[in-house]
Amino acid sequence: MERLLWVCLGSALGGGARYLISQAALVLLGPSFPYGTLTVNVIGSYLIGLIMHVGLESTLIAPTLRIFLTTGVMGGLTTYSTFNYETLQFASEGDWHLGALNMAATVVGCLAAGVLGLASGRALLDG
Repeated sequence: MERLLWVCLGSALGGGARYLISQAALVLLGPSFPYGTLTVNVIGSYLIGLIMHVGLESTLIAPTLRIFLTTGVMGGLTTYSTFNYETLQFASEGDWHLGALNMAATVVGCLAAGVLGLASGRALLDG
């Protein structure tokens, strides 16, 4: 039950961070593309790679903290369902170019961020 409460708290914090990052992206980059969703998904992909590697390969992150950070904070932060909706909106509006760009940028960006997160975790532990 304690872990559930940590996940719930982490989800609230991640959701709040997602809102703030999305609003900042909207102000800085404009509404023509879902930059906020892309940003939180790339950041989340990097952080989950880093946290999981360090958490599973060392004792630097306790299991409860790892669950709080990954399932909770990263779960609240990342937005696959929003990504899906925004991509489908581009498609329904006939803007296949932006839909394809959104898919490619998200997949490539998140995979690259995940690789960088794992590499950062390895570098941190191998010192």
